[in-house]
Amino acid sequence: MIDESMKKQLIQRALEAREKAYVPYSKYPVGAALLCQSGKIYTGANIENAAFPVTVCAERVAIFKAVSEGDMELQAMAVVTKNGGTPCGSCRQVMAEFNPDLIVYVVDEKSDIKQETTLKEILPSYFGPASLVK
Repeated sequence: MIDESMKKQLIQRALEAREKAYVPYSKYPVGAALLCQSGKIYTGANIENAAFPVTVCAERVAIFKAVSEGDMELQAMAVVTKNGGTPCGSCRQVMAEFNPDLIVYVVDEKSDIKQETTLKEILPSYFGPASLVK
C-alpha cells in the first residue's frame, strides 16, 4: 500500500516531469512518476516526433528508465495530463510486462486524482509473460 505522503510525492514528481514534455504536435503534455520497490522514483515525459509512430509516452519513458537501471519491481505510478487521461494501450501493455498489480493514479493538471486503480482493472485479460507457451 502507498501512504498519502508517497502518493503526493509521486503526483508532484509527475507534475514536474510534465513540464519537460516535448509536444509540438499534440500540445498534450503528459508526465509520469514511477515508484519502484527499491524506493527510487523514475520520471518521464512524452516526447513527440514528426514521424508520429516513433513518439514515446511519458509512462514508457519512466518504465524504460527504471528497467535500464535494473530496477524492475514496479510498485505505483502517477500519470498527469491536462484532463486526467488514462494511459494508452501500449503503455498498459508495457506496465503488464512488469507488474499487473501496479497501482496507477490518474491525475489532472490541478493535482486532482481522477482515478486510483490497478493495471489489472484498466487492462483486464492482459497478455503477459505467462501468456507465452514455454
